[in-house]
Formats: sequence, C-alpha cells, structure tokens
Amino acid sequence: MDTAKDMDPTPAPAPAHLVPAPVREGGEGGPGFLLDASTTITAAPGTENTERWLRTTLGAAFGLPLAPQPAAEGGEHTTNTVRLAIDPALEPEGYRLSTGTGGSAEITGGSPAGVFWGAQTLRQLLGPEAFRRAPVGPGARRAIPATDIEDSPRFAWRGMMLDVARHFMAKDDVLRYLDLLAAHKLNVFHFHLTDDQGWRIEIKRYPRLTEIGSWRSRTKHGHRASELWDETPHGGYYTQDDIREIVAYAAERHIRVVPEIDIPGHSQAAIAAYPELGNTDVVDTTALSVWDTWGINANVLAPTDNTLRFFEGVLEEVLDLFPATTSPFIHIGGDECRKEQWKESPVAQARIEEFGLANEDELQSWIIRHFDTWLTARGRRLIGWDEILEGGLPAGAAVSSWRGYGGGIAAAEAGHDVVMCPEQHVYLDHRQHGGPDEPMPIGFVRTLEDVYRFEPVPAGLSEEAARHILGTQANVWTEVMQNRARVDYQVFPRLAAFAEVAWSPLPASAERDFADFERRMASHYARLDALGVDYRPPGGPLPRQQRPGVLGRPIDGVPPNV
Repeated sequence: MDTAKDMDPTPAPAPAHLVPAPVREGGEGGPGFLLDASTTITAAPGTENTERWLRTTLGAAFGLPLAPQPAAEGGEHTTNTVRLAIDPALEPEGYRLSTGTGGSAEITGGSPAGVFWGAQTLRQLLGPEAFRRAPVGPGARRAIPATDIEDSPRFAWRGMMLDVARHFMAKDDVLRYLDLLAAHKLNVFHFHLTDDQGWRIEIKRYPRLTEIGSWRSRTKHGHRASELWDETPHGGYYTQDDIREIVAYAAERHIRVVPEIDIPGHSQAAIAAYPELGNTDVVDTTALSVWDTWGINANVLAPTDNTLRFFEGVLEEVLDLFPATTSPFIHIGGDECRKEQWKESPVAQARIEEFGLANEDELQSWIIRHFDTWLTARGRRLIGWDEILEGGLPAGAAVSSWRGYGGGIAAAEAGHDVVMCPEQHVYLDHRQHGGPDEPMPIGFVRTLEDVYRFEPVPAGLSEEAARHILGTQANVWTEVMQNRARVDYQVFPRLAAFAEVAWSPLPASAERDFADFERRMASHYARLDALGVDYRPPGGPLPRQQRPGVLGRPIDGVPPNV
C-alpha cells in the first residue's frame, strides 16, 4: 500500500504534537504509512526487544498480529513494514524515523536504546488509541502522513526517583511507572527502597528487615504537625523475585535502575528490626519501632564494625539483584543524618579518635568512603545526596544535588559527576497550585510552566564542570501520597514537562516557548487518558482529587535559587 488511493480514506490525523519535542521534525504530509492487518515488523539484529515491545503494545491497541518479516534479499525494501535497524554512526540514544518511504515506517537507532526511543515516537504518531490495551476505534487501521524525524537526547541521565518507603507501591504499579517513564523517554529509575518508615526489599540473610521493618502500626496523616492519624497498619515489600522482575522489565525498556539503601541516617526501620545497629550506648534501641511520622529522625546507625559488616551483607544481595549492566550506580542516601547521638556516644567518639577525624561530619564521610571503596572493588559506583560532600568525598563518587544547585556546583567543580534534582524546582511532592482545593499542600508552588523552565545546568558553571553534569531527575517523595492515584496527581502532567527539559535541546529558561508546549500537551493529555493516568487537569483538581483542610507545609513565594 504505497499510493494515495490505497491509504485509509479517513482524514489525516492532526499534527502529532510530540512530547518531548524532537530535535528535528519534517515532512510534507500526503501518503506515508498505513498500519493495518497486513503490516509486518522487520527487525535487524539488536532490535529484538523493540520488536517484541511493538508487537505487545501496538498489537494489543489495534488488534493486529504485526507478524515478523525477514529482511528482503539484495537490499530491496519490503512495503508496509515497520523496519528496525541500528546505525552506529548515530548517537547511542539517537534515532531517525521516516514514514514517507515506500509505504513503510523506518526506525534507525544508534543503539538498541535509540531504536526503542524511536518506537516511542512512532506510538505517539499513531494517536492516543495506540496507548490503549485493546482496540476502541472502527477497524484496525491507522494512517500516518509522511514525516521525517531526527532526534537524540540532551542528557544521558533522565530520571525519576520514586519513594516506596514512606508509602508502599505494589509491584504492578512500579511496572506501570516504568512504562510511563519509557513513554516519556526517561531512562533512569531511582528506586528509594529504605527509610525510617519502612524497609521494602527482601534480604535473605536478615529476614527481620522485612518481617519487622516493612510494617508500621499507623501513619501520620498530613504534615508531621498534623493531629490526624491513619490507624491502619501500613507496609509491604518486594521479594527478591519481584526485584528481579522489576529490573528485567526496566532493562527491556532501556531504563537503568538505581537502588537506594539509606546509610547512615533514615534508618529507624532497620534499627527497629536489628536494634544492635543503633547507638545502643545512648538510647534503648530495643524500644524503637518503625517510625510512623515524618521529619528528620535522630535515630541513626552506629559507626561500628558490626554496622559496616551488616550493610556489606545487605549490599551483597543488592548487587546480585541489580546487575551492573542495569545498575552501575548504587545510591547510599547519606542525607539528613543527625549527629546528636554520635556526639553523645562514647563508641562514636572513640571511632573519631581512632581514625584521627575532626568531627562527626568526617565520621559520616568515613562511613561513605568505606562503602565507596567496597562498591568500587565490585565494579559499581557510589552515588549519594549532596550531604555526602560534608567532610570530604571519594574521587569516584557521584552526587545527587537536592538542596539546590549549590551542592551540585561544588561537586562538579571538584570533579565529581552530578545529577541535578534541586527540590526548589523538581520535587514533585511540592504543590502545583496555591488554590484551596489542592490536596495536601506541601512546599513551593511549582506549576507545569515552572517545571518546563527548569534548567539543569546552572549559569556560570565552568565548561569543565559542566561536563560532569550527567543529567537530571525529578523526585517523588510519598509522605502525603498514600496510593497510586495521589502519585499520579503529583507527578503528571509535570513529568511530561520535565521529560522535555531532560531530552530536548531547549533554549534558555526564559526563552522557552511554553505556549507551544501547552498546545502539544493538549494532544498528550489524550495519551495520558488512554494510559489511565490520574493527572491534575489544567483547570484544577476534580472533586474526587481534592482533599482540602488537611494540615500541610505550604511555603509562600518564589523558591530561592540556591
């Protein structure tokens, strides 16, 4: 079917309004590609994952077999096929997509990942129906006018962090979020698995971490100053097979997984399970339970050899579950570690004296250095929140800059790799509007436009330091997100704006064409609807999304640029 008379007589679809915007998009319209019952897939070596993904998603959405088609001999091209190929001359995650040659759709990537991102674009070109799980239209046919797209990402690290420790998210919901990341060409999933309020990963040699540490008896409802409690026990964890499934599912979508095991703060769930991990010479750690409220907890790990050996054991199992090909980075937290107990602890003070450390900050640095050495010896890289800079940082460690740009700037100028995720700009638990009907108001108002104007590379950074900016990620902390619907509301549509910031070569913040982005979002909302995403509508929350009157922590004004 390569002539106009053979095309589906239905009108050509409206402009694709791609999100994120490609580097270059051309085409004159007219005959292009018709997806129908005779369409096949021709997959070159290395593109098999994308072939399976297309058959699974588009096959279900349009009720089509999308049968495999061997490549034609002698370099001839088969018509009406989705042709997948790799050209190493392209950038590794770059791709070319053409729907104007011989009645076929051609996707050529610089690597298997590039082919996959091109397939995501093809799905968007096919309309919102392509995001459904079964056909809804009359007939399984969809026409795409002739178009030619060349594309590649600005950053290699385009991520989202999901906190499943504060509120547990079932495995199937995690898999769903991996699909949502892939649909937006995001390629890093930072998996926040442990905190004071819950331990979410099975560790065989330490079963009490999940037997005890994965459940809390009740939960503070709202901000920690709220007087409201949810008295329903809350918890859950991922078995090791669950983790293997999540990692494999991510790998098929060319998403790296960064597991986070918090050390040495945010550790009360671990201490509740194994009291000897805490500062037993200062507090009665046997009386501690999994924390049921929010904030920065004073109960931190003791700086003992027993603690080091314990978490080496934890990390040995973590490394087995998260192979280096998918998880080259291991996140060890390192943030918000209160030092009061160490100051009072004879054991901690003896350790400071033993190693000639200046203070408690250097004691934390000593712990971080220990695990950096341990991970490096096993072929992994340590990454932590920007507090790990305090007291000194090992040369190979990377930094997640969350308190603002400052930590990332200092780290990059010192030669450390950096992921920019400043809370003032890309913490998606912060509220989207200042209106009274918004659910659980936390932090600064960060609108869709605010996120769209976020710039990951701060002005004034030296050229050498700028090369250390690996990329950026949006962080989703779930203290006030009890379920999937609340996570959806906080994350979308802002994650779409963030994805464009991470992928597309946008101009300077103030010069970005937000009006054009809003026009493209009009089409993208239909895709989110088809995917069942419970996003915040542009006009404000729906009645079922509102939860006014619950004490939060709103912060007025424009966030500081620190």
